[in-house]
Amino acid sequence: MTISTPLHLPDPEQMLNQVSAALPHFRQVRWVQTTHSTNADLLAMARSTSGPLARPWLLGAHLQERGRGRAGRNWQNRPGANLMFSCAFDVFLPPKELPTLSPLAGLAACEALRELISPEQRGHLTMKWPNDLQWQSAKLAGILVEVSRAGTARLSPDHHVAIIGMGLNLDDARALSTSLNRKVADWSEITAKDSSVATVPAAGLVARIAQSWYDCLNQVTAHGLDFLPERYAQVDALLGQHVNILDDGRLLQAGIACGVNRLGQLLLRSPQGEQAVTVGEVSVRPQSEVTQP
Repeated sequence: MTISTPLHLPDPEQMLNQVSAALPHFRQVRWVQTTHSTNADLLAMARSTSGPLARPWLLGAHLQERGRGRAGRNWQNRPGANLMFSCAFDVFLPPKELPTLSPLAGLAACEALRELISPEQRGHLTMKWPNDLQWQSAKLAGILVEVSRAGTARLSPDHHVAIIGMGLNLDDARALSTSLNRKVADWSEITAKDSSVATVPAAGLVARIAQSWYDCLNQVTAHGLDFLPERYAQVDALLGQHVNILDDGRLLQAGIACGVNRLGQLLLRSPQGEQAVTVGEVSVRPQSEVTQP
């Protein structure tokens, strides 16, 4: 029986030094013991008329007192049990394409972590639209994307600042599963399955994900979004499944998930045809609820 070992988090100064060394092209890197919210801190910086203008920025924290997830949810965390950080990037996209940043961020993070996992195990790491990372169908990490205008330093009408925040469970999956009443996974479960992953330090995970976000956004700027459906299909946790789309518990749509379009919208096939979903929470329907043709 393989014993899972939680990933050690160095003290904030060590994390800062290690992440900075791995990301020399990031214009500002900070790691603190405690803050209210790394996303909120970077948003405030982006909207400020003073302070550094050159990006990317990265801010990590061992504890977030008011950490936020999607749809205004609180992010539950305790020191050492979660890897939490946010990055700020300049993006050049028209407003109608900005929602695509949410699935893009999830895709890039999933690809970065999959590269660390052995080929026989990496298929267990998938992405649930719009950007939850899952390990064996249990939530491993959440991502929050927020966008602000670039302020007085705007280089073009399509210039925005994207803040991408991520919380990755390192330990505590069993306790979180109980408190949240849903399946939760943590990084120690992956290291138990794949011993080579255990050699990757916390700063290495942060740097790989941040670099993947940076590379993906640069690709979008240079080549557009046409690559998204094909790459998304490689990590899609919902493909071919019957799903319900919910808003505050109310059923909006139902159908069979069949990937995403170039704008990152979830495609659903139903008797009414194929529809693109832009908002809502996805619930996978149990087989007992699915009516066979």
